[in-house]
Amino acid sequence: MKNLILSISVLSVLLFASCSSDDDQPIVQNTVEAPATYTFMRGAESTVSFNGQTTRILMAGETSSAFTDFDNSTEASVLAMFNHQAGNNDFSDADLNASDKNLRSKTAASYDYFFTNTSESAAIKATFDSYISAQFNEVFPNRMTVASPGVAGQIADGTKTRYVNGKGLEYNQAFAKSLLGALMTDQMLNNYLSTAVLDEGDNREKNDNNITEEGKTYTTMEHKWDEAYGYLYGASANPENPNLTIGEDDKFLNEYVGRVNDDPDFNTIAAEIFDAFKLGRAAIVAKNYEVRDEQIAIIREKVSEVIAVRGIYYLQAGKNKIVDGNREGAFHALSEAYGFVYSLRFTRSSDNSTPLFTRTEVDTLLDLLTESSNNGFWDITPETLDAVSEAMAEKFDFTVAEAGSM
Repeated sequence: MKNLILSISVLSVLLFASCSSDDDQPIVQNTVEAPATYTFMRGAESTVSFNGQTTRILMAGETSSAFTDFDNSTEASVLAMFNHQAGNNDFSDADLNASDKNLRSKTAASYDYFFTNTSESAAIKATFDSYISAQFNEVFPNRMTVASPGVAGQIADGTKTRYVNGKGLEYNQAFAKSLLGALMTDQMLNNYLSTAVLDEGDNREKNDNNITEEGKTYTTMEHKWDEAYGYLYGASANPENPNLTIGEDDKFLNEYVGRVNDDPDFNTIAAEIFDAFKLGRAAIVAKNYEVRDEQIAIIREKVSEVIAVRGIYYLQAGKNKIVDGNREGAFHALSEAYGFVYSLRFTRSSDNSTPLFTRTEVDTLLDLLTESSNNGFWDITPETLDAVSEAMAEKFDFTVAEAGSM
């Protein structure tokens, strides 16, 4: 896939337009300047709002942690967290309990991918339900049993006690890393950054005329863009300048943008994503939709790249432990890799409306990880892990060696 370059030497893009007629017309210079931070005002009031995204990130964190809280969690309680209903005491935070937001309704729910594909959306939601149910029906009863091929239980991988199914998969990691794609990435790339959503109805006309939503400081288009932003930066300590703590603010997209950015091969990716978000939002304020759409393409490319890079990194980390004779020590990395491979379904080509990986392609890669041998991770080969890694890397402009190094 051809890389898209975000050129912001002074955080601005200059577009030159000329009118063609019999008379010589002056060149009109249209300038979109991105602010130094993600700060946008209407008068004296901020127009930035993404509270719903912050809420869902916090809900996702508590739900993922509940998988291994065997003293307090049950299948029913974690399913209720995933499909929270306003007023139910599903979380430790009273504000989350009062919220009418939940995770399940926004999982595999983007306009571009699932509006007319409700059967796959329902199947994906059911997969997340199944992770929860399997954790408490397979793993919980065996939590004091030492895991072995075909037998769920616990393993000590040298850092902490992990809980796996009979194939060595940690359901909590599969849930969290798959949710990173099915919720955060899908809603960002395929819903809120969709031109079908940004330009829905009379959104452009209202944005052109600075008509805000009733009782709000923002236009609908501004708010949709901010909601995309919130799925990456919604839990940031400083959401106006989030790269100060990138990788430290949640356990989902934010963490892994930071992790990938720590790799010298990809150490501009956090800045590229943030700069594109800033410039795209500034372009909306300036009513310059060409610049806006250029930034959408960059965000789609780079966020998709983060998921693939981190998936390959974990596949290679697991492979290296197997080669070194520490097979059980590989299960944690391979479980994380499994979730990132699942998340490939929600990545996006930067130059069109199609996924980088089809459902069939993703299912094939997942089957290679857990079904290509009799007992999943217990007897998966380094060659299989390399094959999955190569199949992922060939869709991008980086190598397995680059993605697998740190």
